[in-house]
Amino acid sequence: MAFTTRLVLAAVFALAGIAKLLDRAGARRSLREFGVADALTRPLALLLPFAELSCAAALLTGAFAWWGAAGAFALLALFIAAIVVNLARGRTPDCHCFGKLHSEPIGWSTVYRNIVLAALAVFVLVQSPAHAGPGLVVWLRSLTAIESMFALVVLALAALAVFQVTMVVQLLAQNGRMMLRIEALEAKLGNRVEPAPPPAGLPVTTEAPAFSLQGLDGIPVTLETLRGLNKPLLLLFTETGCPACELILADVGRWQREHADRLLVVPIGRGDLNVNRAKALRHGLEHALVQTNREVAEAYQVQGTPSAVLLKDGLVASPLAAGPDEIRALMFGATLPDPVTKGDAAPSLELRDLDGKPVDIAAPRGRRKVLLFWNPSCGFCKAMLGDVRSWERTRSRNAPELLVVSAGSAEANRQQRFRSPVVLDPIFGAAGVFGATGTPSAIVLDENGRVASDVGVGATAVLSMLGAVPASGVPG
Repeated sequence: MAFTTRLVLAAVFALAGIAKLLDRAGARRSLREFGVADALTRPLALLLPFAELSCAAALLTGAFAWWGAAGAFALLALFIAAIVVNLARGRTPDCHCFGKLHSEPIGWSTVYRNIVLAALAVFVLVQSPAHAGPGLVVWLRSLTAIESMFALVVLALAALAVFQVTMVVQLLAQNGRMMLRIEALEAKLGNRVEPAPPPAGLPVTTEAPAFSLQGLDGIPVTLETLRGLNKPLLLLFTETGCPACELILADVGRWQREHADRLLVVPIGRGDLNVNRAKALRHGLEHALVQTNREVAEAYQVQGTPSAVLLKDGLVASPLAAGPDEIRALMFGATLPDPVTKGDAAPSLELRDLDGKPVDIAAPRGRRKVLLFWNPSCGFCKAMLGDVRSWERTRSRNAPELLVVSAGSAEANRQQRFRSPVVLDPIFGAAGVFGATGTPSAIVLDENGRVASDVGVGATAVLSMLGAVPASGVPG
């Protein structure tokens, strides 16, 4: 049993040491994230795998097996202490235990795994140096011919398994690089061959088609009547029995109440008056109108529902927004508050996270918060992504919260693999309210939800707000 235990420990330490030597850059990054000073990461990235390989070699000999187990136990105790200290501080750097073969954020499962390995080392240590079992060479010589053949087959299968895993990792990495290059080429070719489609609906600045529709009280309402209220109009076209329409109508009643001072939202349904009246009561809607067929929708070139268009001063002021997400973005842009500066109270701004849930990005949370304005396709954002993710893994308990306010699709932002929450701002409207004009940039909100800093532009300024030290040489 002692000999088998030594073989298991030797295999683990040999694999870990070789994997770290093959990925020294990753090993240095992991040491840095664990809190090791930059000056020590390079020598330790070499000494640590050599120490692991030395323990593995000693465990395979008869004379030095006990000392190999002692060294393995010392290393494991050091690993456990470093992991527990970081977890206690709320930091979860990547363990990088087996280099590129296996690297994941540390957790209590990492502690338990190292405790099990440490227990195996203790089992060898309690045998005393004289009873730790034979060396590998002596054991192999004691085998019969059949046992030797079986051992060789097992060893060959193990070597083949390690080789296959290594090749799969390398192929996946190479495939990832090729896919990125192919996507870049396709993007370039696509930009050359396929022009962007024209915006849906009537062209912006076109005169808004006049209409006269029946209100829920049976009284006709014209476009001129609505314009007389001296507010921009958002015409929202819906259909009875449309699930997406029901989804957006759940927001419309709230929009009408919250933004009544700056915008008039006018739902336009179709069909039976009583059915539309019941729908308006269910959602708490005001100013709802009913068209007989699709006469007004066709005049505004509406192809499907729900759709919406913004009107100002009798003119079309926006492309046609189709679907709940585009309509929410149009509504968000049409009701943006006035810009704020340092010392002002941050206004309420509701955006959707990657799962479609509403988030008020300026809501006070009792601690400082950094709003990071981001774009997955921005080259400067890509350059500093590693530093932000490293800060997320190693942040202290006193670090500010981070909320990423990003352009782009939900899928593109999921690929950024932020641990902090991400909300989508496709029109870059929230950034404009806080005075940000590009990415990456950031602003700090204090514990009470007030703007506590000027806009920081570039990687150096953003990382300084987070309390992070740039490690990738990104431009400021």
